Amino acid sequence: MRKLFCLPVLLPVLFHLLPATAQIHVRPLHPVQDTFYLLRPDRVFDGERMQEGGQVLVHNHIIEAVGVVKAPSGAIIMDLKGMTLLPGLIEGHSHLFLHPYNETAWNDQVLKESRAERLARATVHARRTLLAGFTTVRDLGTEGAGYDDVGLKQAIEKGVIPGPHMIVATRAIVATGSYGPKELSYDLESPVKGAAEADGRDALVKEVRTQIGKGADIIKIYADYRWGLNRKAAATFTVEELKTAVEAAGSSGRPVVVHATTAEGMRRAIQAGVATIEHGDDGTAELFAQMKEKGIALCPTLAADDAIEQYNGWKKGVDPEPDRIKKKRESFAAALASGVTICMGGDVGVYTHGDNAREMEAMVAYGMKPLDVLRSATSVNADVFRISDVVGRVKPGLLADLLVVEGNPLLNISQIRKVKWVMKEGIVYYPDVPAASLAMATGH
Repeated sequence: MRKLFCLPVLLPVLFHLLPATAQIHVRPLHPVQDTFYLLRPDRVFDGERMQEGGQVLVHNHIIEAVGVVKAPSGAIIMDLKGMTLLPGLIEGHSHLFLHPYNETAWNDQVLKESRAERLARATVHARRTLLAGFTTVRDLGTEGAGYDDVGLKQAIEKGVIPGPHMIVATRAIVATGSYGPKELSYDLESPVKGAAEADGRDALVKEVRTQIGKGADIIKIYADYRWGLNRKAAATFTVEELKTAVEAAGSSGRPVVVHATTAEGMRRAIQAGVATIEHGDDGTAELFAQMKEKGIALCPTLAADDAIEQYNGWKKGVDPEPDRIKKKRESFAAALASGVTICMGGDVGVYTHGDNAREMEAMVAYGMKPLDVLRSATSVNADVFRISDVVGRVKPGLLADLLVVEGNPLLNISQIRKVKWVMKEGIVYYPDVPAASLAMATGH
């Protein structure tokens, strides 16, 4: 297990909420004495382009200057020879309350693991995510753990535990009868639901508003699921129902994101005007063109399909690719050709938290240029998730959420795994220093 250390340079004593449109609550740090870092890497990826040389000046929790910078008196100068500095990465599709299905099946996680265990696991997952260089996550449903993502987010904001900024969806919304768990006899009602059931316009409006009241930053809806004949994926909500949810959420400034693997589910979600479509397995050139026209982004979750097929017995690199993987390659190629906006999000939780870079590697393996993958994981995700006024670029005035890796990820995307250190809000986290030091460093 990788270890954690936090430099005792900036201690939070006050809390502050950014405007609601930012969806990220940050702790402006008020140290006893101002702290400056002057960072000197070999190259800087600013969220849009890679530049050789360059310097970044961090003042307390904010990026103050970029370019040729004169170090203020007393600044901590960090020479980062052979390294690349990037914005903190943004995970676009996470489930911090899940762990890999080859460890414990989804049904058993939902039905047999206590809420206390699941929350304890989530705190570990949050820490691993941060150490991997992902300073922000869009967490798309607790999968039976209620609104515990809101509490986890608050604990991170208060400095109780280390973790990324969180954009949370709480329970997600499904049509009655479509979602699980379904391990019990059909005449028995499961004591726990993996998501909130709602049907019809009135019920959807009420559920959307309930989740907003409980702390949801975004609303997630399953536009299709495996409830068709012979458990085939089929559409759930009507276009009108989806439009109602989009309107109800939109009145509070919140977007709706949609799980959709089928062409029909995607078609209905597009007509409803959702913000992003997750998975998009059956996406076609026509559907992706419609998404591009309406400004709807795709979050393809390539790594989750790869992991599930391996759990099912596929020996990657030895066996021929399963039909599911071939189909995913085809749909992703169609998405790339269409020019639709593509987010970086892997459905992590299906596989190990902290292994988030697996999705970035898959995107390159499936035909996306490394530069575009880096953009997807930083500035593109920030723009799509409406948080570009706080994170996603190396730019003066934004939070000092930064990542330093060895080598150049443009030449080999796997270099993104070679984390030297991570900075979140001006605090530096070293992955390989004993975790016991954390309590001493933060006072917790």
